[in-house]
Amino acid sequence: MFSLLYGLWKYAFSKMEFHVLILGIDKSGKTTLLEKLKSQYSNLEGLPPDRIVPTVGLNIGRIEVSNTKLAFWDLGGQLGLRSIWEKYYDEAHAVIYVVDAACPSRFEDSKSALEKALRHEDLQGAPVLILANKQDLEEAASTDELAQYLDINKLDGRDFKFQAVSAFDGLGIKEGVNWLVDAMERSKRTETLRLRAGSNVV
Repeated sequence: MFSLLYGLWKYAFSKMEFHVLILGIDKSGKTTLLEKLKSQYSNLEGLPPDRIVPTVGLNIGRIEVSNTKLAFWDLGGQLGLRSIWEKYYDEAHAVIYVVDAACPSRFEDSKSALEKALRHEDLQGAPVLILANKQDLEEAASTDELAQYLDINKLDGRDFKFQAVSAFDGLGIKEGVNWLVDAMERSKRTETLRLRAGSNVV
């Protein structure tokens, strides 16, 4: 009996995906990022940028990085849709937060949405990768400028990283994802979710 339960437990862990939320206010480039992730890490051809429409609800994409399975949940960022974000917090191992670094007039809204998400108890301890997107544009703010504005240090002691990226041409995306995989693997939150998954198996 013990060997059967152990086998089920081991199988559940080996098949477990890391669930990563892709959050950010509308027009920050979340869905373009998801399409670029799919094209960079799999044989799937992502949609070209001119065919991508704003997310209403949820888009899901799956990739594998160094034998690690990742499921990305891209959630709509329009003001009226942000209330659904918290429905997905409890199962998330980590968060990718996308900021349009070329639009300073929306930094305040982006900061407010990020702070609200990270204060939620269901996201406690989740690593956060903050992407300063649209670095292909000359006017884009640097990661240092964005970090100073968002001032995430005062929120809590969670693991986080700022990464300059372009969802349009793929700049910096793999570096950010590699950091995120490492952060999730050593995260206490991941251990908690694994234990919960194990208890659901038995």
